[in-house]
Amino acid sequence: MKFIGVDIGGMTLKAGVVTEDGSILCKKVATTHPDKADVEIVKDIANLVLAIIEENGISKDEISGVGIGSPGSVYDEKGVIRYSCNINFKNTPIAKLVSDFTGIKNVKVSNDANCAALGETLFGAGKGAKNSVMLTLGTGVGTGIVVDGKLLTGNRSAGAEGGHITINFGGAVCGCGKKGHLEAYASATALMHQIEDAVKKHPESLLAKRVKEEGLSGKVVFDCKDEGDKVAESVVKKYLKYVGIGLVNYANIFYPEVLIVGGGISYQGDAIIKPLQRYVSRNVYGAEYSPKIKVAAATLRNDAGIVGAACLVM
Repeated sequence: MKFIGVDIGGMTLKAGVVTEDGSILCKKVATTHPDKADVEIVKDIANLVLAIIEENGISKDEISGVGIGSPGSVYDEKGVIRYSCNINFKNTPIAKLVSDFTGIKNVKVSNDANCAALGETLFGAGKGAKNSVMLTLGTGVGTGIVVDGKLLTGNRSAGAEGGHITINFGGAVCGCGKKGHLEAYASATALMHQIEDAVKKHPESLLAKRVKEEGLSGKVVFDCKDEGDKVAESVVKKYLKYVGIGLVNYANIFYPEVLIVGGGISYQGDAIIKPLQRYVSRNVYGAEYSPKIKVAAATLRNDAGIVGAACLVM
């Protein structure tokens, strides 16, 4: 059996043909035109699906379904994207439209962070676990929660917005406009702000020198930390504490077998996973008497969206 996973991004549309074991047979990428009318964007998605089938000599009858991961608020059960901040979706019945345009009956959609969590749980860092929570650290903080092997999305699929738990009442302003949310402290965007603040306060530091030479990035601050720069070390330590607070909150609520960290920051591997594992182990409630919760870096990386979307129709 073969499935198609579609990952909708603000700049690109990615599709892949995925097998039952989570392997990607082929991929195709197209440009997202976020300002088009929503029906036109959906036509682009449908054309991408049809193209990947045709170009790879696959019969449409071999495709058991199409799963779609989208940013924004998604009503999974209805197959509708309520809205997306960066793409012109508003109460768009995407599942029905893609089905109509492609002739493939089984089409489902979910939030992209949910899809990534499902893919990582079934075929990536959480393989073998029934319960997991994944935090994707990017422009914001996306969260996907898997309980007993199924996505937990809340009433009308409006839940699991884990980036918007409050970790500092009245604190920094989040991108959503509210204050003190995890996203305002633990996203990759927040890390960039923290680096900028440190550079302004410590222009003599190695971190300041490297940022001037190489530009602002997560890699720069971790490289400087590894080279012994105390300013960079302080930035990383503080940032990982914020991420750790988020992980502990989710550990205390769901007590999953694994907490998965995704996004570009996760490419640092043990440099972030080891301190996060220590933080979770020390701070989760009842840790000395309960099963250990594993903290792991996502392994599917850029393919998590495709694989996870395909999982929706498996």
